[in-house]
Amino acid sequence: MKLFSAAALSVAVLLGSTVSALAVERGGVMTYGRYADSLFLDPVLNDANVDIWILTNMYDTLLMPTDDGKGVQPGLASDYKMADDGLSVTLTLRDGIKFSDGSPITPDDVIFSLGRATNPDNGIWGFLISSIASVESPDPKTIVIKLSRPDPAIIPALTVFNTAIMPKAAFEAAAGTTDAEKAEAFSQKPVGSGPFVLDSWDRGATMKLVKNPYYWDMGEDGQPLPYLDGVTFEIIPDDATRILRLQSGEIDGAEFIPFARVAELQAADGINMQLFPSTKVNDIIINVRPQIEGKDNPLSNPLVRQAMNYAANKEAIVQIVTMGVGTPLSSFMSTATPLHSGDGPLFPYDVEKAKALMVEAGYADGFSTSILTLAGNQDDAGIATALQQMWGAIGINLEIKQVDNASRTEQYRGGTFEMRTGGWTDDIADPSEITSYFAYSPTIDALHSGWKSEEVDALFEASQSETDPAKRAEQYARIQEIFNSEGPTVALFETPYPVALSTKVQGFNQIPLGNNIFRAAWLEK
Repeated sequence: MKLFSAAALSVAVLLGSTVSALAVERGGVMTYGRYADSLFLDPVLNDANVDIWILTNMYDTLLMPTDDGKGVQPGLASDYKMADDGLSVTLTLRDGIKFSDGSPITPDDVIFSLGRATNPDNGIWGFLISSIASVESPDPKTIVIKLSRPDPAIIPALTVFNTAIMPKAAFEAAAGTTDAEKAEAFSQKPVGSGPFVLDSWDRGATMKLVKNPYYWDMGEDGQPLPYLDGVTFEIIPDDATRILRLQSGEIDGAEFIPFARVAELQAADGINMQLFPSTKVNDIIINVRPQIEGKDNPLSNPLVRQAMNYAANKEAIVQIVTMGVGTPLSSFMSTATPLHSGDGPLFPYDVEKAKALMVEAGYADGFSTSILTLAGNQDDAGIATALQQMWGAIGINLEIKQVDNASRTEQYRGGTFEMRTGGWTDDIADPSEITSYFAYSPTIDALHSGWKSEEVDALFEASQSETDPAKRAEQYARIQEIFNSEGPTVALFETPYPVALSTKVQGFNQIPLGNNIFRAAWLEK
């Protein structure tokens, strides 16, 4: 997941811009409050933001996204070049780079890591680099990635978490016979080349990262990053509790601040309330399978889904939930995602049209259904409560089920949910990722929803090798037209990332692609 709205731009201030004005200070441990714990610290067999946004701190990629999320900068590779024919990429590895256990990063590690990431049996993200035919190393400093076809997104794809470089020998020595078994064992004490190393993990409570003594990048003071001795993540699902602990000084930062609390925290002493530019879109994900656990599913009818969209007053939800900071979606993807198309809110509010669609669909008397929300999450509660009232006007009786993140994820991936609140962030500056996850059915059944469009699948496959920008834009415009009209979502709004920090925290950044970047963060004494 993974670019920001005009509303977000007007209030966003990147903390990184203040670092140069202050003399950095080293040492100390930053404590950061998270809404949910990570699940699995493997970069390949993964698809959850609670993992993805943390992995960057432990693993490195050959290339990295720029701080604005729109471009690419060197990572473990100091230089890269695309061949004139578009069929190979040549990268130069940095001198002296090492993993966190002190072992050197070699071309064999790169070949192994990219081979593992492209294996179609290993997770869902291989499509991002499916154009890779082979990876070779003519000398100890050079990596040549040969492509099976021209790929307009291959350079930004080399910044994405699943292309993280892992130590071949250490991974292969991990317990287990299958890749999944080895990944499970390896991720208990992962070895990467990122700025931090996992020190301990009390699941559901606390995760502690400590400084990687072998990290390659340098700070403003000419010494190796990171500035911090460590980062401790405290898992605090309840929004109000996260804020209270920040206000009391028990933690130094807190994510996913409810928008209803933003103005209050902007005025609070000792707190730096930030709205970081983002690619985050909020929606309702709908299970559209004809039956769910043996029962007929009215949500499978596209007319019902259209009625639900028309009956949802997006402007009102923006005011209720985001206090006007958000912007109603005009497509399933962010307005700043490359090749976004669409103007104005999808399905303008029209209750009478919604009622007519319910009659046409055969549900004049309505039906009952349910939605999974995160317990303790104020924004989720606001969205679901508003929709409960709005959909009640067209005869839909909505039950709100508050669950923890792990339970919601289990039902979501298992296809046993009816609806759930959804949030997405791009991980790449290209529309291919969100489109594959949302609309291309072979990836994960289109948001685990069971939705499928033969035309969308064919258009997406064609777009993966289309190098003509105009033709690719046409393909994505048509994909959006189809998905937006009959897809398995109720499109709501896009928002910035609301993060509250102690004023002693400097240099922390959540980039538009979602990753929490602690490598240049430091604590003012």
